Amino acid sequence: MTEPDNLSALREKPFADAVAKFEELLAQSGRAFLMGAGCSKCAGVPLTMELTQETLKSDALDTTTKTILKAIEKLFDGATDANIEDYLSELIDLLAIADRRTTRGAKKKDVSIDGASYSEVQLRAASDQIKRGIAKIFDKKVNIETHQSFIRALHRPLRPGKPTSGQTVDYLVLNYDTLLEDALALERVSFADGIDGGVTGWWRPETFDRDGLAARVFKLHGSINWCELPDDPLPRRIGDSLQITVATERRILIWPASTKYRETQLDPYAQLAERARRVLRPSSGSQCVLVVCGYRFGDAHINLELDRALRESKGDLTMVVFTSDNEPSGQLEKWHKDATVANQLMIFANRGFFHGTQSAAATTDLLWWKFENITRLLGGER
Repeated sequence: MTEPDNLSALREKPFADAVAKFEELLAQSGRAFLMGAGCSKCAGVPLTMELTQETLKSDALDTTTKTILKAIEKLFDGATDANIEDYLSELIDLLAIADRRTTRGAKKKDVSIDGASYSEVQLRAASDQIKRGIAKIFDKKVNIETHQSFIRALHRPLRPGKPTSGQTVDYLVLNYDTLLEDALALERVSFADGIDGGVTGWWRPETFDRDGLAARVFKLHGSINWCELPDDPLPRRIGDSLQITVATERRILIWPASTKYRETQLDPYAQLAERARRVLRPSSGSQCVLVVCGYRFGDAHINLELDRALRESKGDLTMVVFTSDNEPSGQLEKWHKDATVANQLMIFANRGFFHGTQSAAATTDLLWWKFENITRLLGGER
């Protein structure tokens, strides 16, 4: 077991003041967390780039699927940080084209990728195999002690004598794993994730509206334990021990293509996206703080939703971002330099703290961006 990081620098000004400001925000506002792959790394779950390499080599993929995936990977030559989600996105877009041509009875139904032609059947099989390959990578023992500590820290007062807001905590989760849900259940925190029932369940978003919830978990990219049954586009959760003839076990992990957020009542992703928009737009007179951790702002759709929320919230939304970059870069840098939203953004970077026109640089790595260290801060540790 590795030694915990030294957080002693966070006991000194100005970084101690930044942590105190973070605590005050959480205590006084509605609370939401946007959680990316970095939040699962401490449990032994691969980061997105690691997942990409493991999927490309997965024995769950047959020769045709590997050829298709390699051809799509080639299309991204020169792209920055292209990953399995981008490749799956591309594949699903191509599948939509082939499916449309097939439905319309076009003479040229197949789609060309790197000089080879593939049918709608082949592309769909490739999509399903890639999802099964990802599911296989996630099917292993994990340690969720950090996630349990995270849940305990959030669902109790941040400091003795300092009560939390008492409101439901909303978790906007981009990960496929179930670490957060498992931790909530182990800590006996009442929550809803859109699935009704138990080990075996069905999609019922009305569960998010139940009284007495301490947490709501919005799996914006789906979940590793969601599957679909024939002729039903809505997620089911099927117990592993059940032998059901109609259960195809086609994992609904992610639809990161243009088809992902179809505006239909039968699209769970569209329903989840709409729920997330409501979270990010607090009612008039109330405040919401969105804590972003483990996310590197690589999803253009998510970034657009965050940008709109910042601008449409009329100052009622504050975004607190923990980033491993030494200073704001990419999308964060754009927001930090935009006077219309800069004051709504608090950035805890590896080498400094940035808020509006204020900045405090560090000469050493602060490491407060790691999920395990965020958990320690929430628990009152320095």
